Amino acid sequence: MNQTRTFLILAWLMVAVLLWMEWNKEQAAPPVEAVGTTVPAQTAQGAGAVPSTPSTPAADTTTAGAVPAAPAVSQAPGAVESTAAPAPASAIEVETDVLRLLVDGGSVLRAELLQYPQSRDEDSPPVVLFDSQPARFYAAQSGWVSAGGAAPNHQQGFVPDTAERSLALAPGQDELVVPFVWRGPDGVSIHRSYVLRRGHYAITVRDEIRNTGAQPWQGFAYRQLLRGTPDVKRGMTNPESFSLTGATWYGDEQGYLRRWFSDYEDGAVNASDSNTWIAFVQHHFFSAWLPDGPGGARNQILLDTDAGSGAPRYLIREMAATPMVVAPGQQADSAARLWVGPKLVGQIQAQQVPGLDRVVDYSRFSIMAWLGEGLFWVLAKLHGIFGNWGWAIVGLVVLVKILLFPLATAQYKSMAKMRRFQPRVQQLKERYGDDKQKFQVAMMELYKKEKINPVGGCLPVLLQMPIFFALYWVLLESVELRHAPWIGWIQDLTARDPWFILPLINIAVMWATQKLSPMTGMDPMQQRMMQMMPIVFGVMMVFFPAGLVLYWVTNGGLGLLQQWYMLKKYADPVPAKA
Repeated sequence: MNQTRTFLILAWLMVAVLLWMEWNKEQAAPPVEAVGTTVPAQTAQGAGAVPSTPSTPAADTTTAGAVPAAPAVSQAPGAVESTAAPAPASAIEVETDVLRLLVDGGSVLRAELLQYPQSRDEDSPPVVLFDSQPARFYAAQSGWVSAGGAAPNHQQGFVPDTAERSLALAPGQDELVVPFVWRGPDGVSIHRSYVLRRGHYAITVRDEIRNTGAQPWQGFAYRQLLRGTPDVKRGMTNPESFSLTGATWYGDEQGYLRRWFSDYEDGAVNASDSNTWIAFVQHHFFSAWLPDGPGGARNQILLDTDAGSGAPRYLIREMAATPMVVAPGQQADSAARLWVGPKLVGQIQAQQVPGLDRVVDYSRFSIMAWLGEGLFWVLAKLHGIFGNWGWAIVGLVVLVKILLFPLATAQYKSMAKMRRFQPRVQQLKERYGDDKQKFQVAMMELYKKEKINPVGGCLPVLLQMPIFFALYWVLLESVELRHAPWIGWIQDLTARDPWFILPLINIAVMWATQKLSPMTGMDPMQQRMMQMMPIVFGVMMVFFPAGLVLYWVTNGGLGLLQQWYMLKKYADPVPAKA
């Protein structure tokens, strides 16, 4: 198989994969079975409604170690809308070098990512992840439920434990603590602290329960994420269409699971697992409740959505499966980390949470995800050398070319020999006329005699296909490359080339490669089809991220130089036999 035919294979594979990804995204996610728990009767009555506050577990589950029922699913009028109310007067504004938050004790109502503008415009505002506005509602919430006594939930109970209503990380300060407190009627108090650190997107939320009363207190901690329908730009070539927008969660028994928001209609999930975390992910950014310190505790995980009028709201919640019991005169701590920010691979790995690296969704297939992680690791190392992601991509091409050099050399040597023997092949074609079967047999005998491998051009291209598609996902998912420039007109490697220069260069490289490639054995119709391939492929490249086109243009350019050299060395024509 010669080089021109590989273009057709490559184009077909690219179109097939893109169509498969679009089709696969629309398919229903497989149902997740509950593990060791049952959905309470309230869920059956009002399946789909998002609760404003978890219910108190039944009285017969209050002994230490008992498994509580999942929080009730309430259909009370206004239960959902109450979570989008204007920020209370007791809310505190918090600012670090990377985050600006609005916190009211039980909820993070607003989160701005100060290092990430919404666009490349100089006056662009920062990306807003959490928002209390009804049209863009998205919040992280946490609280307690108790069967035998009072407890603060995410809507009421916690009040600021400071007179300040605005706190900021001062120069030279590495940590900022935002205090809240709830004081119960029976001598029980919960002191909540939001701990933020310079340069970090993981916020520690620590509760210290103090019991100065005469009776034991026990409660179940819950943490949840709740948001409205996100505004996602759709389209076959829009990165947001292929990046997961939905819920992901993890447990030791179930492993890593995910569900698109569009698949929430498949039904609620109510499962029990240990060492869990929950998250909402979207293109480049995510929020998550993570365990603080070594995991192992068992939690119930709930996914549900409201069934009321208007746009739905999506919920993911984890709740302790066993109560925390605090005896009179004692105190206890409960803590978790709230991640609110970008999908930064380094900081995600630093959390040391099993499975969390999967939120950087290079692929739902483990092999492709592993390849994507490896490619990003190589790109990050090259970026450390060049200081530019575009040149890192060029460096990646060079490394791939070095690895495949023996195969590519054999490929181009075979192609050069095919070009060298074209006069002999043309003679065979004239001899056998329209008898294509005899012509093919004679041509294969010639290839065998002269040790020419007609399929030598396929293998290097096919080996690069997984790299090509993995790099596509790396460019889509890696927030490190978001708005990353290369040179001149390429100011965002994850967006398409604004002037279509790289696609035009790709057309020129493919055309030149085609001119050097033999079309031995092709009929005129096949030859005309192959002559159209540079244009067809160039048009496809118009819609791909500029970084991906840069990869393919560099790859094609180096291949063209190598092919030209090998033709010059091996392709002196052999005269046809008389």
